[in-house]
Amino acid sequence: MSATAGQIIKCKAAVAWEAGKPLKIEEIEVAPPQAGEVRLKILFTSLCHSDVYFWEAKGQTPLFPRILGHEAAGIVESIGEGVTHLKPGDHALPVFTGECGECAHCKSVESNMCDLLRVNTDRGVMIGDGKSRFSKNGQPIFHFLGTSTFSEYTVVHAGCVAKIDPAAPLDKVCVLSCGVCTGFGATVNVAKPKPGSSVAVFGLGAVGLAAAEGARISGASRIIGVDLVSSRFELAKKFGVNEFVNPKDHDKPVQEVIAELTNGGVDRAVECSGSIQAIISAFECVHDGWGVAVLVGVPNKDDAFKTHPMNFLTERTLKGTFYGNYKPLSDLPSMVDKYMKGELEVDKFITHSVPFSEINKAFDLMLKGESIRCLIRMQD
Repeated sequence: MSATAGQIIKCKAAVAWEAGKPLKIEEIEVAPPQAGEVRLKILFTSLCHSDVYFWEAKGQTPLFPRILGHEAAGIVESIGEGVTHLKPGDHALPVFTGECGECAHCKSVESNMCDLLRVNTDRGVMIGDGKSRFSKNGQPIFHFLGTSTFSEYTVVHAGCVAKIDPAAPLDKVCVLSCGVCTGFGATVNVAKPKPGSSVAVFGLGAVGLAAAEGARISGASRIIGVDLVSSRFELAKKFGVNEFVNPKDHDKPVQEVIAELTNGGVDRAVECSGSIQAIISAFECVHDGWGVAVLVGVPNKDDAFKTHPMNFLTERTLKGTFYGNYKPLSDLPSMVDKYMKGELEVDKFITHSVPFSEINKAFDLMLKGESIRCLIRMQD
């Protein structure tokens, strides 16, 4: 066991005190892990658009003060009672969803929606006792997605911590804990495009580029990127996108534009922006008879999906996916192995790197649309 096991650890964390206000680096206290929990030393984390989304709190329930962050890699510092698949010193990835191994979903080969550990964006405390493990001067600080990786140490439910190959570079594989697996899996596990097929990807952020990468590896011949920012096309070429459509450049719905380009519609579409209009367009742009649209992006809580029922009756399929249908504990180690064998590229997703003290710069880069993933070095 580590020298700090069972003790409160004082460390630095980037705390969001108010919606949309710069994060503040604070010295906080991190309590020891309780039964079924793990305390991790975070070495690398990165900024995902979901962090920005909940920091802005424009489309979701605000909950502050809070420690954001959910895409990261670190080392197990200590474990709570009953944790058997991890030990101090293990290299691991914390994940915003989990795998209890006992519920019907975990026992099913068709689902990764764990009853106990599925994502709950409104919960700011630990599942076990309903309390926070973070505090400053006695004031509790809320958790985020069960991970809160914008802290040098964090406490996570053990079912949300995947043990990985210690030889894997943590500054690279950290992006597998959210964005890359989410987009890549949406394509290869759910959309399942055939070699030579056509795929439209809506939203060319990190998740959308991972979806395009999945289409490229699957052998799709036409990968059409759809985004409101035309400058993203050049970068998207590195991920297999070979055609680009900006809806703002056309005076008709983009689904009609894509249908004309592809003789009736694409074989597969993957929606990664969360825009309700993009969600509708992605479904309506797939070919009748065999087209499949997969929804990945998180919409505003007040959005409603609307399309004509005939779009279903003409044999189009609409699917949703969560974390690319990967089970965190079962599947993440093999994804890391794929990277180590050169079968999966992740380095190209990381476009910027900043020290933890400059974490607000990462937010600025994402808000300006300049960053796919900004790596945050926790130990600088």
